[in-house]
Amino acid sequence: MSATAFTVSASQFTGAKQRRALNARKATASSSSRRAVTMTVAAGPKKIVIAGAPASGKGTQCELIVEKYGLEHISAGDLLRAAVAAGTDLGKRAKEFMDRGDLVPDEVVVGMVVEALDTNKAKSAGWLLDGYPRSASQADAITAEGIVPDSVILLDVPDSAIVERVVGRRMDPETGKIYHLTFNPPPADVAERCTQRSDDTEEKCMNRLKVHHSNVEAVVGKYEGKINEIDGNRAKTDVFSDICGVIDEM
Repeated sequence: MSATAFTVSASQFTGAKQRRALNARKATASSSSRRAVTMTVAAGPKKIVIAGAPASGKGTQCELIVEKYGLEHISAGDLLRAAVAAGTDLGKRAKEFMDRGDLVPDEVVVGMVVEALDTNKAKSAGWLLDGYPRSASQADAITAEGIVPDSVILLDVPDSAIVERVVGRRMDPETGKIYHLTFNPPPADVAERCTQRSDDTEEKCMNRLKVHHSNVEAVVGKYEGKINEIDGNRAKTDVFSDICGVIDEM
């Protein structure tokens, strides 16, 4: 069954209960509930948040969304990793939290996100905020800065699939392209230079999932009526088709 856009409540988003609730809602979601989401969206440039557990497919879907809709893509994770790679004071502080799989404190990230969204393209073409906010306090912080999405796309993927995706993930340090040892192996001339992120281990992934599950319910509660949950444990083209259905109704 294809996933559809629908309104959900904050209390339905933790662990196995979250996935059971998803299946139940897929079977009963009505056209009126889809309209409820659409009616909350203001005219003008699209403002979208895409959320989900680490390795739920946000990056892949963001590439497809940007290519089709031309939105300004802002990834808090990319902003942080750039600061870490540059060895800035902010990056060094952020790395301590990232290596443990913990959330980086709000004050470290919010200013970076606000600055990245304060561009002519973001204001005129619309924006796609990738993987942020991840907690209620982060949602409050960006709302206080006037950053309010019209729609939140939430990718749902089982924890077991997330772990498999994470431990096999590799990055080409020269291009930044992400590969996977099983699902998308790097070419032979690239494989030797590929690296594994310091937080892409099973232990750290499980901690990140624990943090994600403990925070996602609160984030959903901040955007009641704007949540569109998509089954992310499918082929990327199928996932993207459902996302397009959400965006095209905005």
